[in-house]
Amino acid sequence: MSVEQIITDKLSQAFAPVHLEVINESNRHHVPPNSETHFKVVIVSELFNEQRLLARHRLVNQALADELASGVHALSINVYTEAEWQSLDAVPRTPNCKG
Repeated sequence: MSVEQIITDKLSQAFAPVHLEVINESNRHHVPPNSETHFKVVIVSELFNEQRLLARHRLVNQALADELASGVHALSINVYTEAEWQSLDAVPRTPNCKG
């Protein structure tokens, strides 16, 4: 199973999201072709309703602790409540790799 699929499955199980995107952005970095080391996550869940942003990030990091310890080098986390998601114009772009 791909790392992308593992991340998708774990976040789906942990947060029952109303919206989830797991985007492999490894190709935008200096890594071998077909790498799975850099990801962007966009997740919308009612579980974030009473959580501050830092707490939301910690929850995602906890859910993906094994992946972050074993090969995922970078994780861009974008976490929203349903109300925040509905009022959002666009998800922030991930900056280009400088290395």
